[in-house]
Amino acid sequence: MNAILTAVIPVVAIGFICAVVLVAASIIMAVKEDERIPKVRECLPGANCGACGYAGCDGYAKALVEEGVQANLCVPGGAAVAKEISEILGVEAGEVEPKVAVVHCGGDCKSTEDKINYIGIQSCSASKLVFGGKGQCGYGCLGLGDCREACPEDAICIENDLARINTSLCIGCGICAKACPNHLISLVPARRRADVLCSNKDKGAVTRKICSDGCIGCRKCVKVCPKEAIDIVDNHAVVDYEKCVGCGLCAKECPVGCIVKIDN
Repeated sequence: MNAILTAVIPVVAIGFICAVVLVAASIIMAVKEDERIPKVRECLPGANCGACGYAGCDGYAKALVEEGVQANLCVPGGAAVAKEISEILGVEAGEVEPKVAVVHCGGDCKSTEDKINYIGIQSCSASKLVFGGKGQCGYGCLGLGDCREACPEDAICIENDLARINTSLCIGCGICAKACPNHLISLVPARRRADVLCSNKDKGAVTRKICSDGCIGCRKCVKVCPKEAIDIVDNHAVVDYEKCVGCGLCAKECPVGCIVKIDN
């Protein structure tokens, strides 16, 4: 019995001393957090999407208080969140431009075909590892819904093997864009007037063979645009949303119909 106590007592004593030292150290060396940080954090929506440029809402809240960054960087929160933050920090709210996600692909099962019969994990990231995906277009939507699973607002569905976004539900968090292995989704201003639903980088002759809705880089849209708001980049059309006035001439001129006019 004495032998057991001789072994246990020193261990207990050492443990007690270590506990006291750790408690003292936590008190003495504690870094005091600005009380405004948790208040600002409560204002943020908690999407942790990174659209603000920081690692989640905690990172943005800390940057707002300690670095004095702009209060209007939270796209999902919009103007309401920017106003709450400005009231807490006593800074100008600034304008928050609403954004929505757009899938830059129109190649559904009606306009293109599969090159392989993919049987495997029902994930875009997984299917991309098998010959770049099941579709003929290596740049197109893989259609297995990684973006849909990632969307916190249930704003994405898969129709005819193509991801489609309900912009009325989209909060512009950009999580879907990060989930897409082909990088087909981007955040664009909600006020946009036209979208190009193609991201194919192949030359026109190749694109025409694999997708009837693919951009062939013919430059007809470029020539007809009165504001020079559209150009051909990597063999497909790209819209400059700042210059576009929504005349719709590019959509009318596009021979394959991959440009759509947006009526806001």
